[in-house]
Amino acid sequence: MTRQDVFHEGEVSLQERSGSRSEARRNGAMIAATLHPAMRSFLAEQRMLALAAPDAQGGLSAHVLFGVPGMATAEEGQVVTLGRSRLLGSQLEPPWADLVPGTRLGLLAIDLATRRRLRVNGTVSSTSDEAVRVTVTEVFPNCPKYIQRRRLVESSGPPAGASLTRGTRLDEARRDTIQRSDTLFVASHHPRRGADVSHRGGAPGFVQILDDQTLRIPDYPGNGMFQTLGNLAVSRDAGLAFVDFARGRILQLSGRTSLRFDVAEDSRHPTGGTGRSWDFQVEGWIESLAPAASRWELLERSPFNPVAGGAPQAG
Repeated sequence: MTRQDVFHEGEVSLQERSGSRSEARRNGAMIAATLHPAMRSFLAEQRMLALAAPDAQGGLSAHVLFGVPGMATAEEGQVVTLGRSRLLGSQLEPPWADLVPGTRLGLLAIDLATRRRLRVNGTVSSTSDEAVRVTVTEVFPNCPKYIQRRRLVESSGPPAGASLTRGTRLDEARRDTIQRSDTLFVASHHPRRGADVSHRGGAPGFVQILDDQTLRIPDYPGNGMFQTLGNLAVSRDAGLAFVDFARGRILQLSGRTSLRFDVAEDSRHPTGGTGRSWDFQVEGWIESLAPAASRWELLERSPFNPVAGGAPQAG
């Protein structure tokens, strides 16, 4: 990938619209095609990954994976290996059933305790019962904004099995999960560039529930590159994964998006001054149990979180 084409047309259009084109060019210098040694060390230490992958219905899904150190490695810097034996929970559920060579994936390694995160996008090169190998196309770090700091609390309980509940409309229980949530992951994609997964965080309730099939998600100030919204400007398909750390649940939603610009700031659901948000039309949802050995204790909310009334969120 040359520096001239590091951003696709959707990203460029939003950079120009927001006036962040110069900032994006500067930050785009960190996008690389291989993991340097410090990135490889960080990746190998992680116990939590988010993943964007196509689903069996032709849409996109966002997944949250928990495991032990070594669940993701990149010994040579250009291939990431997901070691299936190092993951907690069921290995029979998606995304594994849908991964074949040529599948485009987005990966996000995130350390909640230090608020560090690393995005790795690429293409599945091989799969086996032991591992999935992904050839890297781009990799870059993200800033620590909007990450709620948490510490892993070990549990002696058994891993969760494939306890799944499904639906197409947001009932009271699913609404409650969303209203409690301060962390979600977004899967998006570009027809030529492939899949990407990003983190979104805020004070509990930062995602607005408009009705039983529609969510509104604010777009807070970021790094000006617009990887997620740039993808959504080109392809409306997306997947969301909400993590309910307190109750050990993961709520995955699939659906379609629409972007909103230049909207008046709503003090009840602030955008942090950007005037940007996006609506998510739910087409289906799955809720499952997180592995019992992946319980997390909240230490501090992000000081960058906008809250009702427009003030930053205190820690």
